[in-house]
Amino acid sequence: MKRPIIFALDDDPQVLRAVTRDLKSEYRKEYRIMSTESANDAIEAIIELKKKKEVIALFLIDQRMPEMLGVEFLTEVKKYFPKAKKVLLTAYSDTDAAIKAINDVQLDYYLTKPWNPPEEKLYPTLHDLLNAWQLTYQPEFDGIKLIGYQFSPKSHDIKDFLSGNLFPFQWLDAETSDQAKEIIALHNITTADMPVISLQDGNCFKNPSIIELATALGLNAYPKDNLYDVVIIGAGPSGLAAAVYGGSEGLKTLLIEKHAPGGQAGTSSRIENYLGFPNGLSGQELTHRAITQAKRFGIEFLSPQEVTSISEKDGYKSISLGNGECISTKSVIITTGVNYRKLEAEGIENYTGAGIYYGSSMTEAQACQGKEVYIVGGGNSAGQSAVYLSKFATNVYILVRKEDLTSSMSSYLIDQIETIDNITLIGHTNISKVLGENDRITQLELTSTVTNETSLVSADALFIFIGARPYTDWIKLDIIKNERGFIETGRDLIRYENFKKIWKKEREPFLLETCSPGIFASGDVRAGAMNRVASAVGEGAMAIKFVHEYLAEI
Repeated sequence: MKRPIIFALDDDPQVLRAVTRDLKSEYRKEYRIMSTESANDAIEAIIELKKKKEVIALFLIDQRMPEMLGVEFLTEVKKYFPKAKKVLLTAYSDTDAAIKAINDVQLDYYLTKPWNPPEEKLYPTLHDLLNAWQLTYQPEFDGIKLIGYQFSPKSHDIKDFLSGNLFPFQWLDAETSDQAKEIIALHNITTADMPVISLQDGNCFKNPSIIELATALGLNAYPKDNLYDVVIIGAGPSGLAAAVYGGSEGLKTLLIEKHAPGGQAGTSSRIENYLGFPNGLSGQELTHRAITQAKRFGIEFLSPQEVTSISEKDGYKSISLGNGECISTKSVIITTGVNYRKLEAEGIENYTGAGIYYGSSMTEAQACQGKEVYIVGGGNSAGQSAVYLSKFATNVYILVRKEDLTSSMSSYLIDQIETIDNITLIGHTNISKVLGENDRITQLELTSTVTNETSLVSADALFIFIGARPYTDWIKLDIIKNERGFIETGRDLIRYENFKKIWKKEREPFLLETCSPGIFASGDVRAGAMNRVASAVGEGAMAIKFVHEYLAEI
């Protein structure tokens, strides 16, 4: 934690040296001592300190200065550090002005020059004032601050990015937070600049792109080399497992993630059926452990970076990136997972990111305090989100087309949900229309799948967890997929008529190998996958075994 500052100002160099010496002698272990001879320079320095999120505990200011009087100076800086203690250094002739300043600027004390010996005439007074300041001092969050509007899709995207990439941050609503308004005024921020990221060093990024933000936060979006043994596309559980095993077994491994590590599992508030964690763990915790483990084995991780295509060239696989760069690799593992399907309802696009969210329940949970929240979907992700959101929302409603959750959700989650009073299951129901005002969701039109009757309900937020659409549209290479877009692998490829036209090796494809030799698929993106975290992790590890076998052939 940064040490608070004691700020001294006196236009007399000899006096300033003396007071600075005495302050450092007594307080340098707990406070930083800053001093200057110029009032104007001091004001500029104080504005910069405020921008850099420094804290001033006490001002020790001379009254008679040529640029401005001490009382005028304290009046000016009070708006930046209103809680700092204020002490005037005065001559005997200035005591009337000092007494008047007690009311004008809430002066805490005045000291007459000289103050020797400081053990009797300086330190006791400052000790009392600093102790009083410490009693009420609440350190601000010393990290990334995101200032924006609650129902802004861009604000939501940045929240989602920061959370997914495990950056601790503080959300400040520009409409309701006094701290946000202070930062807005300090940096001359306009509505067009929103959202704004305020970093720990005081720098502000106005309406940044995700790539700009990632670069500022030290993430790596550019590859270091041109050739790798294996490139893993997608950093969900399967991709992370492949990275850990690839790195640990000595392969030159590159892991590429478009958005944030963890995939859908990374947004889960609680995974309670993962082997070895009897009390469960969050998706973020699992992701953090896996990323740390993979990096320890020396893998290279690009994020955020998008792969736009894969092609074959001179026996190598060529990977095209979103920034126009191209890299070569001997083998590829595709672990891009699935996206939630879009909800087909009138008005849904108008409020996506403004009260309607696909997944992301952890990111927006705080905003659901005391609200009416609806969840669409009957899978484990929907159930975990309902349990988590019930800690914040007044009521959580789970909407499903079927009668109940038994066919799609694990029994341990169903049992949990049944014990939570503010979670209500509404079966045989669809959302047919979304209504809102002031650019935010306010109502849902629900339609019964049995009677076709409709009803309007008040809603503050809607979280959607429906279906699974594989993220494979970007693959232009001739790789066989099933009718739903999932990648076919192993012996399942043989039943496709065009398989023999594509596959030219004498052997059959390895278990997780696609119809393109050396390109593998694992996890939820693969046809026939089990859609469980543990199975995805297992497939990621298994894919590395087949990569070794393939590399032995070439």
